[in-house]
Amino acid sequence: MTSIDLVDAQVKKPSSYRQEQAEATRLRIALAAQTLFARDGYAVTSIDAIAREAGVGTRTVYAVYGAKREILNAICERWLERARARELAKEILEEPDATARVAGAARWLTTLYATDFDVVRILDAAMDEDAETQSLLRSKLRGRNRVMDGLIASVESSLVLPLADAQAIYRALAASGVYNELVVTEQWGPERFQEWLRRTLSTQLLGAADGDQQRARPEARKR
Repeated sequence: MTSIDLVDAQVKKPSSYRQEQAEATRLRIALAAQTLFARDGYAVTSIDAIAREAGVGTRTVYAVYGAKREILNAICERWLERARARELAKEILEEPDATARVAGAARWLTTLYATDFDVVRILDAAMDEDAETQSLLRSKLRGRNRVMDGLIASVESSLVLPLADAQAIYRALAASGVYNELVVTEQWGPERFQEWLRRTLSTQLLGAADGDQQRARPEARKR
């Protein structure tokens, strides 16, 4: 290592450390807020309560996020990153046929919800808040719907019904109440939900007799 490298490393280390500390504080606040939002509700959770839960000063929370809805935004973004929502959608669009892509659409939604369904419930509850929060959440919902509509549009040539109807069916099945009823209340588990959703989408969108018909055809041809 040259003397220049050593100087550069010495200069960068404090900045890097400060960035790491700032990110750690940011994450600690977001995790504390998510705990309180899920337990007590978004509306009644104050910035003071979040600060206490995170073990930081109230001023620190305001300095890092500025407003409670920005913490909500950070929680949502972290959830999408953990679920690999954007990357997974791209992988599904690279699938070679309609059956695999429809199965991928079922996997995409299940993965999103199974990663942290508490976030979904928090977002649903926050929809009744102030206009700025509602605007933020509507923007998130539009983004989700664009991804979902894109997945279905990629199989348009194989659909047995109009594209708009197929997209509407997928969005309807994505209602959080459906997942909550089947997985949380009835305790299906994510794997069973994903398989049910795959079969339902295959039947409704592709016209497969039982959701497995199209998937079975390649195996039959091999025999």
